[in-house]
Amino acid sequence: MRIVVLSGGVGGSRFVRGVREAIRRANGVPWANASLDVIVNTGDDWWLAGLRIAPDHDSLLYTLSGQNDETRGWGRIGESERVSSELHAYGVAPEWFTLGDLDLGTHIARTAWLRAGETPSDVARRLGSRWPLGATLHPATDSEVDTNVVTVNGDRMHFQEWWTRHRASLPVERFEQNGIADAAPSPGALAALAAADVVLLAPSNPVVSIGTILSIPGMREAVLTAGPTASAPVVGVSPIIAGAAVRGMADACLTAIGVDTDAGAVARHYGARDRGGLLDAWLVGEEDTALVDGLVGMGISARAVPLWMRDLDTSAALATAALATALEHRRA
Repeated sequence: MRIVVLSGGVGGSRFVRGVREAIRRANGVPWANASLDVIVNTGDDWWLAGLRIAPDHDSLLYTLSGQNDETRGWGRIGESERVSSELHAYGVAPEWFTLGDLDLGTHIARTAWLRAGETPSDVARRLGSRWPLGATLHPATDSEVDTNVVTVNGDRMHFQEWWTRHRASLPVERFEQNGIADAAPSPGALAALAAADVVLLAPSNPVVSIGTILSIPGMREAVLTAGPTASAPVVGVSPIIAGAAVRGMADACLTAIGVDTDAGAVARHYGARDRGGLLDAWLVGEEDTALVDGLVGMGISARAVPLWMRDLDTSAALATAALATALEHRRA
């Protein structure tokens, strides 16, 4: 069995770790010994101090390798920030964005390989070979599609400045992914989807993570036709519980595109597959059980399950529920 997850950010990383653990713990179920491929959002990537930074990829890399700082939720364990202080002093990097010394090693390696002519897919393979990840990470595209934010006041800035410096507090008119019209899904992403038995949408930001992945020309079609016979079900996990974003500031992003911060509204945003949308099934939190009947009426096979990923056990349980839901839909 081959499982493909579309992912971005910290919540996506924790979900992917849960999927890997669900595979490891599986016994006598179809996903025992399954392969795991992850299509990673690249819209948050940017150039800083001459280095190519890929936050969502590195969050997955560190989480799956056990190198992630679980207290802060990002960066490497045992991190120091001496070099970043020097960059701030020289005015090369803004004070609101800190690069850890160990993390800089990853960025320097990535940039060196890119400047030597390797693609982001090549770089992801090389970075992923350092540790046993239990998953293969594929950038959504090998093109640069960095996200800019245009505020209602007409100011334009990179997404990282809006997200990290301003904490998503500036009202947004629109998000723009530079160059996305000329981008294409990475070869690894397309190959993984072509062979997929199940496609899962992680509980990542629906607008700037999953939304950016799906906006790459050809990616949505590849998801909808995933599998050798275009039969892979698509199951999404809500990033919204009881009207609030689980992590980060997804509510600000949803507001910017006119979608309520509500698990049902996000499902409607993705849409039911048999009505021109994307989803076969959607998992909401137990707190949102009242939404299930309405979603089923829209053609989405909804189910209420515990969504809080407090530890490895709860993350694996959520992943197991997503996989079981996918297989039930495929049998149906």
